[in-house]
Amino acid sequence: MKKTMFALALGASAATASAQSNVTVYGIVDMALVRESGGLATTTKLTSGVEAGSRLGFKGAEDLGGGMSAIFLLENGFQSDTGALGQGGLLFGRQAYVGLRTRSGTVTLGRQYTPQYLAVAAVDPFGSGTAGDTKNLMASTGNGASRMDNAIKYASPVWSGFSAELVYGAGEVAGDSAAGRQLGASLTYNGGPLTLRLATHHRDNDTATLKNTGAANNTVLTALYDAGEFKAHAAYGRDKGLNSALPRNLANPFGYAVAPTPSTDSDVLLLGVTVQQGMGVWLASYIRKNDKTGFDQDARQFAGGYRYYLSKRTDLYGVYAHIRNKNGAGYTVGSAIEGGTGNRGLNLGIRHVF
Repeated sequence: MKKTMFALALGASAATASAQSNVTVYGIVDMALVRESGGLATTTKLTSGVEAGSRLGFKGAEDLGGGMSAIFLLENGFQSDTGALGQGGLLFGRQAYVGLRTRSGTVTLGRQYTPQYLAVAAVDPFGSGTAGDTKNLMASTGNGASRMDNAIKYASPVWSGFSAELVYGAGEVAGDSAAGRQLGASLTYNGGPLTLRLATHHRDNDTATLKNTGAANNTVLTALYDAGEFKAHAAYGRDKGLNSALPRNLANPFGYAVAPTPSTDSDVLLLGVTVQQGMGVWLASYIRKNDKTGFDQDARQFAGGYRYYLSKRTDLYGVYAHIRNKNGAGYTVGSAIEGGTGNRGLNLGIRHVF
């Protein structure tokens, strides 16, 4: 009798918990045939995470009453071609945070995306993936990293079309609270078909052993005009300071006698369009990188592609991009998770979302 009552009590407890909270399992499996050329050698490979990084995630919320909820998200990145962990082998290298959501906004703590990255990814016609990725030339990753460790983020509710994000990432260097510190912010306006975003990111380059190296600063203004089947995309960014605009591949991929010099003063312009046609979408973008230093290592990227939806969760894609480097610039055509090895890239792939 006691065992029966105990089992009933456990069942009632589980039912109450499930009524108050929920957990969602989700993910993406992305695979593509990739051909990279224009570098030291032409490469053809089958690789993971080209249009979007392959991932497995868990997210949930618990209603705490009074309009407050506890939330969490744990997102693992993996390589579906080999089964290896992504993001340098981190278990939850894509995102890992916990926080509280209230009527006055949401506060989260952990490994999170920078507002700068989110602003650019939202306006990129290629969704921050494939060979047409804005990361090839734009410092959308906020000084070399799209995510911040040790981050505290506040996301406001929407007020008359306006919303904001603020984030602080602790450098955690003993005796020097500024070393490695990161700060970011964004302001968004959504007014019908037009969405505008202004985002900025600041990162101190000092470490425990390297001092007085200054800071990297990135600012971007983005615009998206959604006319239904046609969308116009635009962005203008300013990058200033050491490590503010690092090329994605620093291993001298073009065989220059002197390795390319990362710009410490540059601006970037993005123009793009997406056109829906039935179950497919045509994609195109142009990016101009203007290096204002004495090296004058400018670059231009031209990208075009097509995405066909077999269903709401599965699509096929084909994308080609070409970068024209100037004066020894070393920018490469990569994808959502890879930096690339040459100035030309072709992707033919499939993505499934679950």
